[in-house]
Amino acid sequence: MRNHFQILGVSLLGLVFFKGCDKAPKYVKPSVATPAAYKEIPPDAFKETNDWKFARPSDGVIRGKWWEMYNDPQLNSLEDQLNTANQNIALADANFRVARALVKESRSAYFPTVTTSPSIIVSRQSGAATHSNVSPGRQSVNYTLPFDATWEPDFWGRIRNTVVASASEAQATAADLQNVRLSVEAELAFDYYQLRALDAEKRLLDSTIDAYQQQLDLTRVRFQTGIASDEDVAQAETQLKTTQAQATDLGIARAQFEHAIAVLTGQPASTFSLPNAPLEAQPPAVPVGLPSQLLERRPDIAAAERRVAEANAEIGVTKAAFYPSLTLGVTGGLESTSIASWFTWPARFFSLGPTLTQTLFDKGRRKAATEVAFAQYDATVAGYRQTVLTSFQEVEDNLAALRILSRELEEQNDAVASAQRALSLAMERYKSGIDSYLNVITAQATLLDNQRTAVNLQMEQMTASVELIKALGGGWNASELPTQKQLK
Repeated sequence: MRNHFQILGVSLLGLVFFKGCDKAPKYVKPSVATPAAYKEIPPDAFKETNDWKFARPSDGVIRGKWWEMYNDPQLNSLEDQLNTANQNIALADANFRVARALVKESRSAYFPTVTTSPSIIVSRQSGAATHSNVSPGRQSVNYTLPFDATWEPDFWGRIRNTVVASASEAQATAADLQNVRLSVEAELAFDYYQLRALDAEKRLLDSTIDAYQQQLDLTRVRFQTGIASDEDVAQAETQLKTTQAQATDLGIARAQFEHAIAVLTGQPASTFSLPNAPLEAQPPAVPVGLPSQLLERRPDIAAAERRVAEANAEIGVTKAAFYPSLTLGVTGGLESTSIASWFTWPARFFSLGPTLTQTLFDKGRRKAATEVAFAQYDATVAGYRQTVLTSFQEVEDNLAALRILSRELEEQNDAVASAQRALSLAMERYKSGIDSYLNVITAQATLLDNQRTAVNLQMEQMTASVELIKALGGGWNASELPTQKQLK
C-alpha cells in the first residue's frame, strides 16, 4: 500500500511540473501597409488658412478631453454630462464587466474543483419482507461527509488558450467601450454645432425679416404717394412672408437636435432645453500626427487586433481536442453509523486515480471545428486590415474636407460681399426709377442665399474638425487597455 502512495505521489509531482505543449500558433500582429504621410497634408500645407491650420507632427497628439480644444463652456458641460449619464456607454461598460468576469471563470480551470455533499440518512427495513438479510423492522442511521476533488492538467494548452482567448476578448470589449464613448462624444459635438448653425441661421433670417419689413413699409408709402405700384407691394409682401416661413421651419430641425442632445446626455427630451447662442466657427488646429500612430490611437483598430489574438488562441483550443485529456480524481471523507464515531480515524474512506479520455471516432467533428477556427482567424485578420484602411480613409476624408472648406468659405465670403454690393446698387437704381422692384427682390434673395450658404459652410467646417478628431481616435491610446494581469 505504501508503494502505491509513493508511485502516485511521484506521478502527481511529474504532472504538476509538466508544462505540456501549446497547440496554438505563435501570435504575430497582422501586418498592414502604412503610408509615410497623409496625402492631404503636403509639406507646404503647414500654414494658417482662414482661421484653421494644419498642426505639425511635432505638435504632438490629442490629449485628454478633446472637446476642450473648442473653448466652448456649454459644450464642455454637455460632454461631462454625457460621460456620466449616457446609456450606450453604460451598456458598453456592462459588456466589458461581463467579459472581465468570463476571464476569471476561464482561469478557474487551472485549479482543482472540490465539492462536498454531507448527508445523514435514516433508514428502516420492512418488517414484512421475509427475504431481508437483516432483522425485520430494524432502523439505522448513516452519517456521511464525502469530499470530491477533480483536476485536469493542461497538457495541450486547452485551458491556457481558453484563458488567452477570454482575456483578448475582454481587452477587445474594453476597446469597444472606448470606441462607443468616442462615438457618442463626437455625435454630441456634431449635433451641438449643427444646432448652433441653426441658431446662427435663425438670427440671419430674423435680421433679414426686419429689413424686409422696413422695405415693405417703404414700398407701401411709395405706393400711397403714387411712386410705386401695387405690384411692388405684393412682391415685397411675398418675399417677407416667404422668409418668415423659412425662419419658422428651422424650429423643426432645432427641436430634433435638442432632443438628440438630451438623449445623449441621459436626460428626458421633455425636460431639456438649450438657449440660443451664436455659432463660434473657429475650428482648432488638430494635431494629426503620423499615419503609423493611428494604429495605436483608434480604439476600433485595437478591438479588431485583440479579436485576431482571440481567434489565434481559439485555434489552439480546437487543436487540443485531438489529444487525450487526463483527469485526476480524489474522493474521500468520513462515514459512520454512529455520530459518536463519525469523526474518528476508522471512519475514513477514500478512492483516487486518474482517468484518461480520448475520442476515437467523431466523423470529422474535431477536424471541422479546427477548420472553422482557422477560417474565423482569417476573417478577423481581414476585418482588422479593413478597419485600418477605413481609418486612413476617414482621416484623409476629413483633412480634405477641412482644406477645401477653408478655401470655399473664403470664396463664399467674397460672394456675400458681392451680393451686398449688388443689392445696394439695385436699391439705388430702383429709387432712381431706372430699374423695377423685381431687380431688388432678386438681389435680396441672392444675398440671403449666399449668407445662408456661408453659415452652412461654417457648420460643415466645425463638424469636419469633430469628425477628424474622431477619426484620429480622440485622446485615446492602446496603452490604456487593461493587461491580462489586470483582468484577473
